[in-house]
Amino acid sequence: MFAGAVVAVTIGLMLNALGAGVGATTIDAAARGTPSASSFGAGAAIWLLVSNLIGLAVGGYVAARLSGTADNTDGTLHGLAVWGTTFLISAVLLGNLVSGIASTATSGASGLLGSVASGAGSAVSAAGQQAANRTSTDTLQSVAQSVTDRVQNALSGTGGNPAAMTSDQRKAEMSQLATKRVTDGQLPQADRERLNQLVAAEYNISPQDAQARVAQAEQQATQAARQAEETARRAADAAAAGTSVAAFSVFGIMLLGAIASVLGARRGTRDLLTLRNSQRVA
Repeated sequence: MFAGAVVAVTIGLMLNALGAGVGATTIDAAARGTPSASSFGAGAAIWLLVSNLIGLAVGGYVAARLSGTADNTDGTLHGLAVWGTTFLISAVLLGNLVSGIASTATSGASGLLGSVASGAGSAVSAAGQQAANRTSTDTLQSVAQSVTDRVQNALSGTGGNPAAMTSDQRKAEMSQLATKRVTDGQLPQADRERLNQLVAAEYNISPQDAQARVAQAEQQATQAARQAEETARRAADAAAAGTSVAAFSVFGIMLLGAIASVLGARRGTRDLLTLRNSQRVA
C-alpha cells in the first residue's frame, strides 16, 4: 500500500512537472503569442486532473500486484488505501508548501516594514531636528493653543443663532446632525429644521433652497447606502457560489481518483488460476 502511494505521488509530481514545462513553452512574450489566462488555466486544471488520475491508477496497480492477492475485494481495498494515503500525503505537501510561502512572505514583509520604519524614523528625526532648529517652543505652544481654541469655539456655538455663529461653529453642528442622520437613519423634525437653518446661514441661500439641498443630500446618502448593501450582497452570493463550486470540484476529483485507484488495483490483482499454477510449480 505504501509503495503504491509513493509511486502514485511520484508519478503525479513528474507529470505535473512535465505539464508545467509544456505550459511554459507556450509563453512567448516577445511575439505576444501567449494564451489567454482562461484557456491557460483550464488547460492546467485538466492536465493536473489527468496526471493525478494516472498516478493513482498506477499506484493502485502496484499496491495490488505487490500484495500478491488474487481476491478482487482485497485488490479493491488496496486501491482505496492507496487513494486515501495519496491524498493525505498530497494534503500534507500542499499544506507545507502554503505554510512555507506564507512564512516567506511574512518574513519579507516584516523585513520590508522594518526597513520602512527605520527609514521613516530617520526622516522624522531629521525633520524634527530641522523643526526644532527653526521653531521655538513658545511658537509651537502658541500654534497648538490657537488650534485648540478654534475647535472649542466651533463646538461651543452649538444651538445658537446660525446667523450669529462662525463658519466653524455652523460646520461643526452640521457635522453632528449629519452623523446623527447616518447612524439613526432618520432626523427628528426639530433637528431637520435646525439643519436647514444652518445650511441657509452657512451658504447664504434661502430656507427653501437649503431645505432642497438637505433633501438632495439625504437622497444621495440613502442611495449610496443601498448601493453599498447591494454590492455586499452580490459579493456574499459570489463567495457562496465560489465555495460551492470548489467543494463540488474537490468531491468530484476525489471520486474520480478513487475510481482510478480501484481500476488500477483490479487490474493488478493476480489471476487465481495463474497463482495456483505458480504455487504448484514452486
